[in-house]
Amino acid sequence: MSRNGPLALAFHALFLAFILAPLVVVIAVSFTGQGYLALPFDGLSLRWWRAIGDNPRFLESFWYSTRLGVTAATISALIAVPAALAIARWHFPGRGTLVAILASPLMIPHVVLGVALLRFFSGFGLSGSFAGLVAAHVIVITPYMLRLVGAGLSGLDPRIERAAESLGADRFTVFRRVTLPLIAPAVIAGFLLAFTLSMDDLVIASFVSGPGATTLPMRLYSQVRLGVTPEINAISTLLIGAVSLAVLGASVLTARRGR
Repeated sequence: MSRNGPLALAFHALFLAFILAPLVVVIAVSFTGQGYLALPFDGLSLRWWRAIGDNPRFLESFWYSTRLGVTAATISALIAVPAALAIARWHFPGRGTLVAILASPLMIPHVVLGVALLRFFSGFGLSGSFAGLVAAHVIVITPYMLRLVGAGLSGLDPRIERAAESLGADRFTVFRRVTLPLIAPAVIAGFLLAFTLSMDDLVIASFVSGPGATTLPMRLYSQVRLGVTPEINAISTLLIGAVSLAVLGASVLTARRGR
């Protein structure tokens, strides 16, 4: 196997630096003691981190978005895993239609989808409720979950499952003891991606949520409209840290499963 040359390594390093530089700046500015965004700054301060504690609305929105993301990602996994198994393992009438329906949110602009969901949920009294937000996010994130689980199933040899069936295992036992452990990395990756997309959503939540259901992106957007302060950077750093810990935990879990 050929190794990357010095030029390729330098290009990759520059590309990573270009991607990570804005995040590094966001994290650095969150520790400034000044009342405005500026680099460099003199000394480190936790002034804006203490400001988060003094502003409970941010913490309420953060935990609300976390609960929303976990709930939506879990429901999405419960839908995407059986759907991916059906699409990957069986050929049945309407298979192409099912794939098109599940992938359709990827092709519809979020503004159009938000207006449609607002009109639809208003008729059932779900507009502005937590259940309505969960349903809207499940619709948006399920196609991504389905793609990743389908990719995991495409790399799984079906003869392994047939071997388990030939030894007397029923289909549920084959799924629980053979299929699910082998596609666990894809399921975990899909869950993390679905959770991240739910936490990051602004457009859909702006249409579907109500006065008592403010997600963290909506709170940040409303605050930015009034003026950008390092407090926004502190909240963003908290969000970056939470996502990074989730990705690190999933990587460790996947490595242990591989061993």
